[in-house]
Amino acid sequence: MSLAYRANADFAKLNHPMRVPLSAEIHSRPFLHLQAPESLTHFALYLQQDQPSRQNHRASQHQILEQLCVHYGVAGPHPQARYFFHDFGRFRLKWECHTEFATYTFVERGEPGLDCRASFERMPLQHVPQEWLAGLHGKIIVAAHVLLCKEAAGDNSFADGISDLFQGKSLVGSSAGGNAEVWTDFLIQPDGFSRFVVRDQQLREFQPGRLVGRLLEIETYRMMALMGLPQAEATQPALNTIENELAGLTATLVKDEANDDQDLLNRITSLAAQLEKISVSNSYRFAASQAYFNLVQSRIQELREVRIEGTPTLAEFMGRRLAPAMNTCTSVAQRQETLAKRIARSNDLLRTRVGIEQEQQNRKILQSLDARAAQQLRLQQAVEGLSVAAISYYTLGLVGYVGKAMKAGSLPVNPDLMTGIAVPLVIGAVWLGLRRLHHQLSGSAKH
Repeated sequence: MSLAYRANADFAKLNHPMRVPLSAEIHSRPFLHLQAPESLTHFALYLQQDQPSRQNHRASQHQILEQLCVHYGVAGPHPQARYFFHDFGRFRLKWECHTEFATYTFVERGEPGLDCRASFERMPLQHVPQEWLAGLHGKIIVAAHVLLCKEAAGDNSFADGISDLFQGKSLVGSSAGGNAEVWTDFLIQPDGFSRFVVRDQQLREFQPGRLVGRLLEIETYRMMALMGLPQAEATQPALNTIENELAGLTATLVKDEANDDQDLLNRITSLAAQLEKISVSNSYRFAASQAYFNLVQSRIQELREVRIEGTPTLAEFMGRRLAPAMNTCTSVAQRQETLAKRIARSNDLLRTRVGIEQEQQNRKILQSLDARAAQQLRLQQAVEGLSVAAISYYTLGLVGYVGKAMKAGSLPVNPDLMTGIAVPLVIGAVWLGLRRLHHQLSGSAKH
Protein backbone atom coordinates (compact mmCIF):
# COMPACT_ATOMS: atom_id res chain seq x y z
CA MET A 1 0.00 0.00 0.00
CA SER A 2 1.41 3.39 -0.99
CA LEU A 3 2.00 6.15 1.51
CA ALA A 4 -0.52 8.40 -0.28
CA TYR A 5 -3.21 5.72 -0.08
CA ARG A 6 -2.50 5.10 3.57
CA ALA A 7 -2.65 8.84 4.22
CA ASN A 8 -6.02 9.10 2.45
CA ALA A 9 -7.37 6.08 4.30
CA ASP A 10 -6.23 7.49 7.62
CA PHE A 11 -7.70 10.91 6.85
CA ALA A 12 -11.08 9.36 5.99
CA LYS A 13 -11.31 8.15 9.58
CA LEU A 14 -11.32 11.78 10.72
CA ASN A 15 -14.56 12.58 8.88
CA HIS A 16 -17.80 13.15 10.70
CA PRO A 17 -20.29 10.37 9.81
CA MET A 18 -22.55 12.92 8.08
CA ARG A 19 -19.85 14.74 6.10
CA VAL A 20 -20.03 12.65 2.93
CA PRO A 21 -23.87 12.31 2.84
CA LEU A 22 -24.33 16.04 3.43
CA SER A 23 -21.76 16.94 0.79
CA ALA A 24 -23.45 14.62 -1.70
CA GLU A 25 -26.90 16.05 -0.93
CA ILE A 26 -26.43 19.19 -3.07
CA HIS A 27 -25.38 16.98 -6.00
CA SER A 28 -28.16 14.42 -5.58
CA ARG A 29 -30.48 15.82 -8.27
CA PRO A 30 -28.41 16.98 -11.27
CA PHE A 31 -30.10 18.54 -14.28
CA LEU A 32 -30.48 16.61 -17.50
CA HIS A 33 -27.96 17.18 -20.26
CA LEU A 34 -30.13 18.34 -23.16
CA GLN A 35 -29.36 19.58 -26.63
CA ALA A 36 -32.07 20.77 -29.00
CA PRO A 37 -34.09 19.21 -30.48
CA GLU A 38 -35.41 17.15 -27.55
CA SER A 39 -38.85 15.85 -26.53
CA LEU A 40 -39.71 15.28 -22.88
CA THR A 41 -42.64 13.74 -21.03
CA HIS A 42 -42.82 14.53 -17.33
CA PHE A 43 -44.92 12.83 -14.64
CA ALA A 44 -45.29 13.59 -10.95
CA LEU A 45 -46.86 10.79 -8.90
CA TYR A 46 -48.61 11.76 -5.69
CA LEU A 47 -49.73 8.88 -3.49
CA GLN A 48 -52.88 9.64 -1.51
CA GLN A 49 -52.57 9.35 2.25
CA ASP A 50 -55.33 6.73 2.38
CA GLN A 51 -53.02 4.56 0.32
CA PRO A 52 -49.51 4.07 1.78
CA SER A 53 -48.57 6.20 4.74
CA ARG A 54 -45.76 8.74 4.60
CA GLN A 55 -43.39 6.21 6.18
CA ASN A 56 -44.00 3.87 3.24
CA HIS A 57 -43.96 6.62 0.62
CA ARG A 58 -40.42 5.98 -0.62
CA ALA A 59 -40.90 2.20 -0.69
CA SER A 60 -44.10 2.58 -2.73
CA GLN A 61 -42.45 4.95 -5.20
CA HIS A 62 -39.50 2.57 -5.54
CA GLN A 63 -41.90 -0.27 -6.24
CA ILE A 64 -43.49 1.65 -9.13
CA LEU A 65 -40.07 2.44 -10.61
CA GLU A 66 -38.94 -1.15 -10.10
CA GLN A 67 -41.85 -2.40 -12.20
CA LEU A 68 -40.71 -0.24 -15.10
CA CYS A 69 -37.10 -1.37 -14.74
CA VAL A 70 -38.12 -5.03 -14.63
CA HIS A 71 -40.05 -4.60 -17.87
CA TYR A 72 -36.85 -3.54 -19.63
CA GLY A 73 -34.57 -5.90 -17.72
CA VAL A 74 -32.74 -3.06 -16.00
CA ALA A 75 -31.52 -3.09 -12.41
CA GLY A 76 -33.41 -0.59 -10.28
CA PRO A 77 -31.87 1.88 -7.84
CA HIS A 78 -30.92 1.20 -4.24
CA PRO A 79 -33.98 1.17 -1.92
CA GLN A 80 -32.69 4.30 -0.18
CA ALA A 81 -31.87 6.15 -3.41
CA ARG A 82 -33.74 9.35 -4.23
CA TYR A 83 -32.35 9.82 -7.74
CA PHE A 84 -32.08 7.48 -10.70
CA PHE A 85 -31.00 7.99 -14.31
CA HIS A 86 -30.76 5.41 -17.06
CA ASP A 87 -30.63 5.32 -20.84
CA PHE A 88 -33.18 2.73 -21.95
CA GLY A 89 -32.22 3.05 -25.61
CA ARG A 90 -35.37 4.57 -27.07
CA PHE A 91 -35.58 7.06 -24.24
CA ARG A 92 -33.69 8.30 -21.23
CA LEU A 93 -35.30 8.36 -17.79
CA LYS A 94 -34.65 10.66 -14.87
CA TRP A 95 -36.42 9.71 -11.63
CA GLU A 96 -36.49 11.75 -8.42
CA CYS A 97 -38.19 10.88 -5.14
CA HIS A 98 -39.35 13.81 -3.02
CA THR A 99 -41.10 13.99 0.33
CA GLU A 100 -44.63 13.72 -1.07
CA PHE A 101 -44.20 12.77 -4.70
CA ALA A 102 -41.85 11.27 -7.25
CA THR A 103 -41.12 12.58 -10.75
CA TYR A 104 -40.47 10.66 -13.96
CA THR A 105 -38.94 12.57 -16.86
CA PHE A 106 -38.72 10.64 -20.13
CA VAL A 107 -36.42 12.18 -22.74
CA GLU A 108 -36.09 11.35 -26.42
CA ARG A 109 -33.89 12.90 -29.04
CA GLY A 110 -36.04 14.86 -31.50
CA GLU A 111 -35.96 14.78 -35.27
CA PRO A 112 -34.24 17.82 -36.78
CA GLY A 113 -36.52 19.89 -38.98
CA LEU A 114 -39.75 18.42 -37.56
CA ASP A 115 -42.29 21.12 -36.72
CA CYS A 116 -43.66 21.52 -33.20
CA ARG A 117 -47.14 20.17 -33.93
CA ALA A 118 -45.74 16.93 -35.32
CA SER A 119 -43.23 16.72 -32.47
CA PHE A 120 -46.04 16.83 -29.88
CA GLU A 121 -47.47 13.73 -31.56
CA ARG A 122 -44.18 11.83 -31.17
CA MET A 123 -43.40 12.22 -27.51
CA PRO A 124 -41.35 9.62 -25.58
CA LEU A 125 -44.56 8.53 -23.87
CA GLN A 126 -45.21 6.25 -26.86
CA HIS A 127 -42.30 4.05 -25.78
CA VAL A 128 -43.53 3.60 -22.19
CA PRO A 129 -45.34 0.27 -21.54
CA GLN A 130 -49.10 0.75 -21.51
CA GLU A 131 -49.61 -1.75 -18.69
CA TRP A 132 -47.21 0.26 -16.53
CA LEU A 133 -49.08 3.47 -17.34
CA ALA A 134 -52.37 1.79 -16.46
CA GLY A 135 -50.95 1.01 -13.02
CA LEU A 136 -50.59 4.74 -12.34
CA HIS A 137 -54.37 5.21 -12.16
CA GLY A 138 -55.24 7.94 -9.67
CA LYS A 139 -51.61 8.79 -8.88
CA ILE A 140 -50.58 11.37 -11.52
CA ILE A 141 -50.74 14.93 -10.21
CA VAL A 142 -48.59 16.45 -12.99
CA ALA A 143 -48.31 15.39 -16.63
CA ALA A 144 -46.47 17.64 -19.07
CA HIS A 145 -44.93 17.52 -22.53
CA VAL A 146 -41.92 19.73 -23.26
CA LEU A 147 -40.43 20.53 -26.65
CA LEU A 148 -36.91 21.88 -26.82
CA CYS A 149 -36.34 23.20 -30.31
CA LYS A 150 -33.47 25.04 -31.93
CA GLU A 151 -34.45 28.21 -33.73
CA ALA A 152 -32.56 31.21 -34.90
CA ALA A 153 -33.38 34.48 -33.20
CA GLY A 154 -35.69 36.72 -35.18
CA ASP A 155 -37.67 33.90 -36.85
CA ASN A 156 -41.14 35.48 -36.97
CA SER A 157 -42.83 32.35 -38.34
CA PHE A 158 -42.24 30.58 -35.03
CA ALA A 159 -43.89 33.35 -33.00
CA ASP A 160 -46.85 33.51 -35.39
CA GLY A 161 -47.62 29.79 -35.11
CA ILE A 162 -46.93 29.25 -31.41
CA SER A 163 -50.50 29.99 -30.33
CA ASP A 164 -51.81 27.15 -32.53
CA LEU A 165 -50.02 24.63 -30.29
CA PHE A 166 -52.14 25.51 -27.27
CA GLN A 167 -55.88 25.19 -26.78
CA GLY A 168 -56.16 27.94 -24.18
CA LYS A 169 -56.43 31.64 -24.87
CA SER A 170 -54.15 32.71 -22.01
CA LEU A 171 -50.78 32.17 -23.67
CA VAL A 172 -47.83 32.86 -21.38
CA GLY A 173 -44.32 33.45 -22.58
CA SER A 174 -41.07 35.22 -21.91
CA SER A 175 -37.44 35.38 -22.87
CA ALA A 176 -35.33 33.49 -20.34
CA GLY A 177 -32.19 35.53 -19.88
CA GLY A 178 -32.32 36.67 -23.50
CA ASN A 179 -31.02 33.32 -24.79
CA ALA A 180 -34.24 31.29 -25.00
CA GLU A 181 -37.99 31.71 -25.21
CA VAL A 182 -40.47 29.85 -23.03
CA TRP A 183 -44.10 29.34 -24.07
CA THR A 184 -47.01 27.67 -22.26
CA ASP A 185 -50.59 28.23 -21.14
CA PHE A 186 -50.50 26.05 -17.98
CA LEU A 187 -53.67 24.30 -19.20
CA ILE A 188 -54.29 20.58 -19.52
CA GLN A 189 -54.67 19.92 -23.23
CA PRO A 190 -57.15 17.43 -24.73
CA ASP A 191 -54.48 14.71 -24.58
CA GLY A 192 -54.30 15.10 -20.78
CA PHE A 193 -50.93 16.87 -20.72
CA SER A 194 -49.90 20.45 -20.23
CA ARG A 195 -47.45 21.77 -22.82
CA PHE A 196 -44.24 23.76 -22.76
CA VAL A 197 -42.21 24.95 -25.73
CA VAL A 198 -38.63 26.08 -25.18
CA ARG A 199 -37.01 27.87 -28.09
CA ASP A 200 -33.24 27.60 -27.83
CA GLN A 201 -31.67 30.71 -29.31
CA GLN A 202 -28.19 30.99 -27.83
CA LEU A 203 -28.10 28.62 -24.86
CA ARG A 204 -24.78 27.19 -23.80
CA GLU A 205 -24.05 23.51 -23.22
CA PHE A 206 -25.74 22.90 -19.85
CA GLN A 207 -28.26 25.74 -19.96
CA PRO A 208 -31.03 23.84 -21.83
CA GLY A 209 -31.16 21.15 -19.15
CA ARG A 210 -31.27 23.71 -16.35
CA LEU A 211 -33.94 25.77 -18.09
CA VAL A 212 -36.19 22.79 -18.81
CA GLY A 213 -35.61 21.50 -15.28
CA ARG A 214 -36.76 24.80 -13.78
CA LEU A 215 -39.88 24.83 -15.94
CA LEU A 216 -40.81 21.31 -14.87
CA GLU A 217 -40.18 22.23 -11.24
CA ILE A 218 -42.43 25.28 -11.61
CA GLU A 219 -45.21 23.11 -13.02
CA THR A 220 -44.78 20.41 -10.37
CA TYR A 221 -44.47 22.74 -7.39
CA ARG A 222 -47.38 24.81 -8.70
CA MET A 223 -49.69 21.81 -8.58
CA MET A 224 -48.40 20.68 -5.20
CA ALA A 225 -48.89 24.20 -3.82
CA LEU A 226 -52.50 24.14 -4.99
CA MET A 227 -53.15 20.95 -3.02
CA GLY A 228 -53.89 23.13 -0.01
CA LEU A 229 -56.64 25.13 -1.74
CA PRO A 230 -59.42 22.46 -1.67
CA GLN A 231 -58.65 21.79 1.97
CA ALA A 232 -58.81 25.51 2.77
CA GLU A 233 -62.14 25.89 0.98
CA ALA A 234 -63.56 22.82 2.73
CA THR A 235 -62.45 24.19 6.11
CA GLN A 236 -64.17 27.57 5.85
CA PRO A 237 -67.76 26.32 6.54
CA ALA A 238 -66.57 24.57 9.70
CA LEU A 239 -64.78 27.73 10.81
CA ASN A 240 -67.94 29.75 10.14
CA THR A 241 -69.93 27.41 12.38
CA ILE A 242 -67.36 27.61 15.17
CA GLU A 243 -67.15 31.39 14.86
CA ASN A 244 -70.93 31.85 15.05
CA GLU A 245 -71.26 29.56 18.06
CA LEU A 246 -68.38 31.33 19.78
CA ALA A 247 -70.06 34.69 19.17
CA GLY A 248 -73.23 33.38 20.82
CA LEU A 249 -71.30 32.07 23.82
CA THR A 250 -69.45 35.36 24.18
CA ALA A 251 -72.75 37.27 24.10
CA THR A 252 -74.06 34.98 26.83
CA LEU A 253 -71.01 35.72 28.95
CA VAL A 254 -71.64 39.47 28.68
CA LYS A 255 -75.21 39.24 29.98
CA ASP A 256 -75.80 39.56 33.73
CA GLU A 257 -78.40 36.81 33.71
CA ALA A 258 -77.75 33.73 35.77
CA ASN A 259 -76.36 30.99 33.53
CA ASP A 260 -75.08 27.49 33.94
CA ASP A 261 -71.37 28.30 33.83
CA GLN A 262 -70.41 24.64 33.74
CA ASP A 263 -72.50 24.16 30.61
CA LEU A 264 -70.89 27.21 29.01
CA LEU A 265 -67.46 25.90 29.93
CA ASN A 266 -68.23 22.52 28.39
CA ARG A 267 -69.41 24.16 25.16
CA ILE A 268 -66.30 26.34 24.92
CA THR A 269 -64.11 23.30 25.56
CA SER A 270 -65.94 21.44 22.80
CA LEU A 271 -65.31 24.33 20.39
CA ALA A 272 -61.63 24.33 21.31
CA ALA A 273 -61.42 20.59 20.63
CA GLN A 274 -63.14 20.95 17.24
CA LEU A 275 -60.83 23.78 16.20
CA GLU A 276 -57.75 21.90 17.36
CA LYS A 277 -58.77 18.90 15.28
CA ILE A 278 -59.18 21.11 12.21
CA SER A 279 -55.86 22.85 12.82
CA VAL A 280 -53.99 19.57 13.21
CA SER A 281 -55.43 18.19 9.97
CA ASN A 282 -54.60 21.40 8.06
CA SER A 283 -51.25 22.44 9.51
CA TYR A 284 -49.07 20.12 7.43
CA ARG A 285 -50.90 20.76 4.17
CA PHE A 286 -50.88 24.55 4.55
CA ALA A 287 -47.20 24.61 5.53
CA ALA A 288 -46.32 22.37 2.58
CA SER A 289 -48.32 24.55 0.17
CA GLN A 290 -46.49 27.65 1.36
CA ALA A 291 -43.14 25.90 0.95
CA TYR A 292 -44.03 24.81 -2.60
CA PHE A 293 -45.22 28.32 -3.44
CA ASN A 294 -41.89 29.73 -2.26
CA LEU A 295 -40.11 27.24 -4.53
CA VAL A 296 -42.25 28.32 -7.49
CA GLN A 297 -41.34 31.95 -6.90
CA SER A 298 -37.68 31.05 -6.52
CA ARG A 299 -37.61 29.06 -9.79
CA ILE A 300 -39.35 31.88 -11.67
CA GLN A 301 -36.77 34.37 -10.43
CA GLU A 302 -34.02 32.05 -11.65
CA LEU A 303 -35.46 32.27 -15.18
CA ARG A 304 -34.50 35.97 -15.32
CA GLU A 305 -37.51 36.67 -17.50
CA VAL A 306 -37.57 39.39 -20.12
CA ARG A 307 -40.99 40.42 -21.40
CA ILE A 308 -42.07 39.49 -24.91
CA GLU A 309 -44.25 42.32 -26.15
CA GLY A 310 -47.96 41.55 -25.84
CA THR A 311 -47.49 38.36 -23.77
CA PRO A 312 -47.71 38.03 -19.97
CA THR A 313 -44.67 36.55 -18.27
CA LEU A 314 -44.72 33.48 -16.04
CA ALA A 315 -44.24 35.68 -12.99
CA GLU A 316 -47.26 37.81 -13.91
CA PHE A 317 -49.40 34.74 -14.56
CA MET A 318 -48.50 33.20 -11.21
CA GLY A 319 -49.08 36.51 -9.48
CA ARG A 320 -52.63 36.66 -10.84
CA ARG A 321 -53.60 32.99 -10.59
CA LEU A 322 -51.48 31.17 -8.01
CA ALA A 323 -50.89 33.91 -5.43
CA PRO A 324 -54.64 34.39 -4.65
CA ALA A 325 -54.98 30.65 -4.01
CA MET A 326 -52.03 30.75 -1.63
CA ASN A 327 -53.50 33.82 0.05
CA THR A 328 -56.67 31.81 0.67
CA CYS A 329 -54.67 29.10 2.43
CA THR A 330 -52.81 31.72 4.44
CA SER A 331 -56.01 33.50 5.45
CA VAL A 332 -57.63 30.24 6.58
CA ALA A 333 -54.53 29.38 8.63
CA GLN A 334 -54.55 32.84 10.22
CA ARG A 335 -58.27 32.56 10.85
CA GLN A 336 -57.69 29.27 12.69
CA GLU A 337 -55.08 30.95 14.89
CA THR A 338 -57.35 33.93 15.56
CA LEU A 339 -60.27 31.70 16.51
CA ALA A 340 -58.02 29.68 18.80
CA LYS A 341 -56.96 32.87 20.60
CA ARG A 342 -60.57 34.05 20.90
CA ILE A 343 -61.66 30.71 22.32
CA ALA A 344 -58.77 30.81 24.78
CA ARG A 345 -59.75 34.33 25.91
CA SER A 346 -63.40 33.34 26.32
CA ASN A 347 -62.33 30.28 28.26
CA ASP A 348 -60.15 32.43 30.54
CA LEU A 349 -62.99 34.91 31.12
CA LEU A 350 -65.43 32.16 31.99
CA ARG A 351 -62.94 30.46 34.29
CA THR A 352 -62.30 33.80 35.99
CA ARG A 353 -66.01 34.31 36.53
CA VAL A 354 -66.41 30.78 37.85
CA GLY A 355 -63.45 31.36 40.16
CA ILE A 356 -64.96 34.58 41.52
CA GLU A 357 -68.28 32.86 42.13
CA GLN A 358 -66.52 30.02 43.91
CA GLU A 359 -64.67 32.52 46.11
CA GLN A 360 -67.96 34.19 46.99
CA GLN A 361 -69.49 30.83 47.84
CA ASN A 362 -66.49 29.95 49.97
CA ARG A 363 -66.77 33.29 51.79
CA LYS A 364 -70.44 32.63 52.54
CA ILE A 365 -69.59 29.16 53.79
CA LEU A 366 -66.91 30.58 56.08
CA GLN A 367 -69.31 33.21 57.38
CA SER A 368 -71.89 30.51 58.03
CA LEU A 369 -69.28 28.45 59.85
CA ASP A 370 -68.34 31.47 61.99
CA ALA A 371 -71.97 32.09 62.90
CA ARG A 372 -72.46 28.43 63.72
CA ALA A 373 -69.33 28.43 65.88
CA ALA A 374 -70.59 31.48 67.80
CA GLN A 375 -73.94 29.80 68.29
CA GLN A 376 -72.26 26.65 69.50
CA LEU A 377 -70.21 28.73 71.93
CA ARG A 378 -73.33 30.31 73.36
CA LEU A 379 -74.97 26.91 73.66
CA GLN A 380 -71.86 25.59 75.33
CA GLN A 381 -71.91 28.44 77.82
CA ALA A 382 -75.59 27.80 78.53
CA VAL A 383 -74.90 24.12 79.00
CA GLU A 384 -72.02 24.95 81.34
CA GLY A 385 -74.38 27.11 83.43
CA LEU A 386 -76.89 24.29 83.63
CA SER A 387 -74.10 21.90 84.47
CA VAL A 388 -73.00 24.10 87.40
CA ALA A 389 -76.57 24.18 88.72
CA ALA A 390 -77.05 20.43 88.33
CA ILE A 391 -73.72 19.47 89.91
CA SER A 392 -74.24 21.97 92.72
CA TYR A 393 -77.75 20.63 93.36
CA TYR A 394 -76.58 17.05 93.74
CA THR A 395 -73.56 18.12 95.78
CA LEU A 396 -75.75 20.11 98.17
CA GLY A 397 -78.01 17.07 98.47
CA LEU A 398 -75.01 15.09 99.65
CA VAL A 399 -74.13 17.87 102.12
CA GLY A 400 -77.70 17.72 103.45
CA TYR A 401 -77.42 13.95 103.95
CA VAL A 402 -74.16 14.47 105.80
CA GLY A 403 -75.81 17.08 108.08
CA LYS A 404 -78.73 14.76 108.83
CA ALA A 405 -76.33 11.96 109.63
CA MET A 406 -74.40 14.18 112.02
CA LYS A 407 -77.64 15.28 113.73
CA ALA A 408 -78.70 11.66 114.07
CA GLY A 409 -75.35 11.05 115.74
CA SER A 410 -76.31 13.52 118.48
CA LEU A 411 -74.04 16.21 117.11
CA PRO A 412 -75.26 19.77 117.52
CA VAL A 413 -75.71 20.36 113.78
CA ASN A 414 -78.65 21.90 111.96
CA PRO A 415 -78.79 20.16 108.54
CA ASP A 416 -80.76 22.96 106.88
CA LEU A 417 -78.42 25.62 108.16
CA MET A 418 -75.45 23.57 107.09
CA THR A 419 -76.89 23.13 103.58
CA GLY A 420 -77.70 26.83 103.28
CA ILE A 421 -74.17 27.83 104.29
CA ALA A 422 -72.68 25.32 101.80
CA VAL A 423 -74.69 26.64 98.79
CA PRO A 424 -72.36 29.53 97.77
CA LEU A 425 -69.28 27.50 98.55
CA VAL A 426 -70.40 24.52 96.47
CA ILE A 427 -71.55 26.65 93.54
CA GLY A 428 -68.27 28.58 93.54
CA ALA A 429 -66.18 25.43 93.74
CA VAL A 430 -68.12 23.73 90.93
CA TRP A 431 -67.88 26.81 88.69
CA LEU A 432 -64.14 27.15 89.27
CA GLY A 433 -63.61 23.46 88.63
CA LEU A 434 -65.51 23.47 85.34
CA ARG A 435 -63.73 26.61 84.19
CA ARG A 436 -60.34 25.11 84.98
CA LEU A 437 -61.28 21.94 83.10
CA HIS A 438 -62.41 24.02 80.09
CA HIS A 439 -59.08 25.87 79.98
CA GLN A 440 -57.16 22.60 80.18
CA LEU A 441 -59.14 21.12 77.28
CA SER A 442 -58.67 24.29 75.18
CA GLY A 443 -54.92 24.26 75.79
CA SER A 444 -54.55 20.61 74.78
CA ALA A 445 -56.58 21.24 71.59
CA LYS A 446 -54.22 24.06 70.57
CA HIS A 447 -51.19 21.83 71.01
